[in-house]
Amino acid sequence: MPYIASDHAKRYDPEALRQRIPGWGVDSDPADRPSHPRELVDAGETGAHWTLPVLQEPREGRERSIEHEMLTPVFGTAQPLHGLSGMIRRFAYDNYSEGQTAHWLLLVLGDRVESVGAHLRSFASSRPDNPITQTGILAESGRHPIASRYGVGRADVKHSWLDPIIVAGPWVLAGVLLARSVVRLSRR
Repeated sequence: MPYIASDHAKRYDPEALRQRIPGWGVDSDPADRPSHPRELVDAGETGAHWTLPVLQEPREGRERSIEHEMLTPVFGTAQPLHGLSGMIRRFAYDNYSEGQTAHWLLLVLGDRVESVGAHLRSFASSRPDNPITQTGILAESGRHPIASRYGVGRADVKHSWLDPIIVAGPWVLAGVLLARSVVRLSRR
């Protein structure tokens, strides 16, 4: 049984569509299409000896879009979902179609939660994140930072004032919260 997506598409009679929609199907005749000879596929030349590839294991607990009846035969396992970010991503896959904004916003939220977790884990390591060197801000001073942004038609000039806030903002906020916590603890 080959891999197929769920059958959400309605089947229409081509003749009925031609009568209802002016110009429908003008390119459906292969003889009228300039790309037709290049589109011919000879299945015998692929060397495949199966209709459906051997299914990769383990298949339980993997993310699957609700638009599809089954998980694809082969899928990535390099970054398995874990923790709170994994719960958020699983919720997105289990409850929302890929065509819905909520699906993608939950995936972005899961990514942000994962990045915050990675920053926090870095503090427990011997080499914590260094926002000064990792953002490239030190390289800016020697590379004409102002001249390279203005007068050359760059599209990011309108929001470049936001870059320091977006990059340094979370670190400054974390520092302020840490300082307040230390002050409160020292008063007790």
